[in-house]
Amino acid sequence: MPFDTELTRRLGIAVPVVQGGMQHVGYAEMASAVSNAGGLGIITALIFPEPEGLRQEIRKCRKLTSKPFGVNITLLPALVPPNYEAYAQVIIDEGVKIVETAGNSPGPVISKLKKAGCIVLHKCTTIRHAQSAVKLGVDFLSIDGFECAGHVGESDITNFILLSKARQTLKVPFIASGGFADGQGLAAALCLGACGVNMGTRFLCTVESPIHHNIKEQIVKAQETDTTLVLRRWRNTTRLYKNKVTEQALKVEQESKTGEFSEIAPYVSGKRGKEVFINGDPEYGVWTAGQVIGLINDIPTCKDLVARIEKEAEDTLKERLALVKPAPKL
Repeated sequence: MPFDTELTRRLGIAVPVVQGGMQHVGYAEMASAVSNAGGLGIITALIFPEPEGLRQEIRKCRKLTSKPFGVNITLLPALVPPNYEAYAQVIIDEGVKIVETAGNSPGPVISKLKKAGCIVLHKCTTIRHAQSAVKLGVDFLSIDGFECAGHVGESDITNFILLSKARQTLKVPFIASGGFADGQGLAAALCLGACGVNMGTRFLCTVESPIHHNIKEQIVKAQETDTTLVLRRWRNTTRLYKNKVTEQALKVEQESKTGEFSEIAPYVSGKRGKEVFINGDPEYGVWTAGQVIGLINDIPTCKDLVARIEKEAEDTLKERLALVKPAPKL
């Protein structure tokens, strides 16, 4: 039985599951596999050093799926920031109508996308940031709990509280992000007021995910305790898979006398992280993973995963509803 939520209606998808933007992962093959499975696949814009690379990837994705898909633009601090508006213009020119945004000072990019008629999903780790995004005119909020992979924010609020607070305070529909891997999680998110879920780490561990099979096997073996937080000292707290490199990075972070970022930079290099996904050595560099890593037990196709999540969510909601019995008549 198809789900009918604000997310499925507005985006034209069958299952209220979004594959979040992931660096080194969100290529056309990944996005199209999720979209063909009934969810929303997302291409990650900043995988491509130049906007033209994104243009070619969007066109490639169109050949792989006739279903809706989106593009992620994440705005993060950089010595030489990318030309975000140029990436946004490519998205507009190529007729992509769904965009996931995240990061700092997204106003100009969101404004540009909204003027072009795009549906914008903005990712936030706090209600305060979510309320600011509402003022910018976003269509959906992706509420990112402390369990999530990558940038967790500085407030450390887990999804059980964050989603309920979103339900109480936000006037814009929201999806739940961080800690989701199965249909029971989707059912819980819907009960807490979300209209869908966003999954990153779970989609990282699928057949179509363009990373080395060894890393997928490492995810299956991992426990929920196998992540760690780094860069808190610089208010850029990031959840990573726990390995030798993150241990070295934490040692520098805790013991540095100067607090100069240059001391830790070699350990948290994105280039080394990218190599992990290519060479299959989980200890080679840092790579993002959420606490949900402990709930992942297999490497399915995206089609099988989304179908399983749909069935589990439907069965769970029916079972829970059956707990409510009519009062006996006197």
